[in-house]
Amino acid sequence: MYTNPVPAPPESSPSPNPHPARPERSRLGRFGVLPQLAGTSFLVIGLFARLPLAMLTVGALTLVTTASGSYAVGGFAAGAVGLGSALGAPLLGFLADKRGQRIVLLVSAILNTLAIAALLLVTLTSGHFTGGALALVLAACFGTGFTCPQIGPLARVRWMAMTRRSPRSALDTALSYEGTADELTFVLGPALVGLLAGLIAPWLPLVLAAALTLTLVSAFAVHRTVAFSDAGSTAPEAGTEQERDPASRAPRPVLVLLPVAGMIAIGTFFGSTQTFLTAFAGQFGIAESAGLLYAVMGLSSAGAALSVAYWSRRFRDMGRWMASAAGMAAAAAALVLPGSIPGMLAVLFVLGVFVGPTMVTIFSIGSAVAPGHRLGTVMTLLASGIVAGTAIGSALAGTLAEASGAPGAAVVPAAAAVVLLVLGAVSAVALKRSDRA
Repeated sequence: MYTNPVPAPPESSPSPNPHPARPERSRLGRFGVLPQLAGTSFLVIGLFARLPLAMLTVGALTLVTTASGSYAVGGFAAGAVGLGSALGAPLLGFLADKRGQRIVLLVSAILNTLAIAALLLVTLTSGHFTGGALALVLAACFGTGFTCPQIGPLARVRWMAMTRRSPRSALDTALSYEGTADELTFVLGPALVGLLAGLIAPWLPLVLAAALTLTLVSAFAVHRTVAFSDAGSTAPEAGTEQERDPASRAPRPVLVLLPVAGMIAIGTFFGSTQTFLTAFAGQFGIAESAGLLYAVMGLSSAGAALSVAYWSRRFRDMGRWMASAAGMAAAAAALVLPGSIPGMLAVLFVLGVFVGPTMVTIFSIGSAVAPGHRLGTVMTLLASGIVAGTAIGSALAGTLAEASGAPGAAVVPAAAAVVLLVLGAVSAVALKRSDRA
């Protein structure tokens, strides 16, 4: 049981009511509680402020590949962005825990805009992408990823603070929304990059990303909900319904490694699935359309993430993790079966149904086992786990695809889902033992 309740934000700060006594009925169903807690503007700003993160990797890949004429150099650039994000996100989360989200987000928005400008400058002015010029491009890509504001993880921290006196269903609803927002932006971001780069210019997506970062991230930073995240520890208070789930009784720092490992497995699944679909689509001469195939899984995943808000409270987090991961493993194993594009679309749609709930659940477990004063650090660590896993999955599946084609690459997402299931079982045992202790 938590012993250090969180002080409410100062009465003078213009913040929404974190625990309405009797929420009004809404056409949005259970999701109607979210605008009551945070305001409609928070939902809109929080959704679109995370779009630049979804655009940066593909944007850098497109720009550098076009400017250099080399897919290899473009791949290195995208990898540098991913590496920078994986390393920078936990640092930004830690600083947000120490100094508050407002100042950290404002500074990172400015630095990220400057990093994107530097990337555009060195890329568009480099005649030959070798030696020092290539090093400058890769350094700019790394800086772009390293300074990118982590809106999704920090938005989750605010929801945890705003729902600390509410029933557990309120937090589950918020995390369901956040999972859907992540999925939608990571489908929309690459699609927007492809549209703008193909129809207008390859540099335009990064210019748009910089503009969105400077405006929307700044608006997110100063939104009135920041008063909750910056008020101190965001652990749930004693007496709330959140105590009823054994995974939510007390922070257990060592157990944070388990959901982080789970997110690395999910990232490995994502990266290997993207690579597998590129190889699969290449068999039909449409390798450049692999992103559209992947988007089908993203859309069904987003819808399934929303559904978690309506799942029975009796279906605890650990049960959700294991059931969803088992579904992922079964559906991922079926990736080798389709011999046509329509068949693959059907498998991907079913596969996405299990992905969204798995991500929502692992974020929920991560919030439960994290120390209250380190929620920002833990949430960004979870996000970094996805980024790191994506690089691992892309490399493994790419190697197998080179040797054995698409069927060989399909082994990696299935194996990642099995590892995710095993991690769920290990986490269930570890949490049970921790509760007994």
